[in-house]
Amino acid sequence: MAVVKADLEACQGYANCVVGAEDVFDIDDGGIVVLLRTTINDAERSRVEEAARSCPVSALVVEDQ
Repeated sequence: MAVVKADLEACQGYANCVVGAEDVFDIDDGGIVVLLRTTINDAERSRVEEAARSCPVSALVVEDQ
C-alpha cells in the first residue's frame, strides 16, 4: 500500500495527473487538485506514480504507507 499526497499551494491546475489516473485525481472548480483516494494498492502504484510525476510543478507524491 502507498499514500498519495498533494501540495495544494503548489498545484497550478494543469490536470496532467487526471489524464493518468482519473480514479485518484480530479481538479475542482478553482483549478486545484482533489485527491479522490489517498491510499492506493501495489497493483496501481506504478500508474499513479507516473501520473504524479507528470505534474509540471511537482505538487504530487506517492509514498510508502
